[in-house]
Amino acid sequence: MNIALWIAAGLLAASFLGGGLAKVLQPREKLLGRMVWAEDFTDGQVKAIGAVEALGAVGLILPAVTGIAPVLVPIAATGLVITMLLAAAVHVRRGERNIIGVNLALAAIAAFVAWGRFGPYAF
Repeated sequence: MNIALWIAAGLLAASFLGGGLAKVLQPREKLLGRMVWAEDFTDGQVKAIGAVEALGAVGLILPAVTGIAPVLVPIAATGLVITMLLAAAVHVRRGERNIIGVNLALAAIAAFVAWGRFGPYAF
């Protein structure tokens, strides 16, 4: 199970780090082609969302690898669950129901990591 949790955390970290850095480093106008939801948010809000995602990705891996405050791993996973549920709510509000499955899948994987690392497979 520990290997499955590491794989899940690694996949989540790669996904959120890539998406988060794209939001932080690119102007909102450039993101609108791929992320139409960004039209409902200011440039600063999109960058803040990206920063939350990127920090969550780092929080999934770095504390466990370094052994420094490994309790941050399930906390980061829980934060990403909340982030994805809020993203799903935005897509519901916008009528973008085809994207909600991705949000819920990422939330489920993050919930699995949070459960495992808070519970029976804590560091």
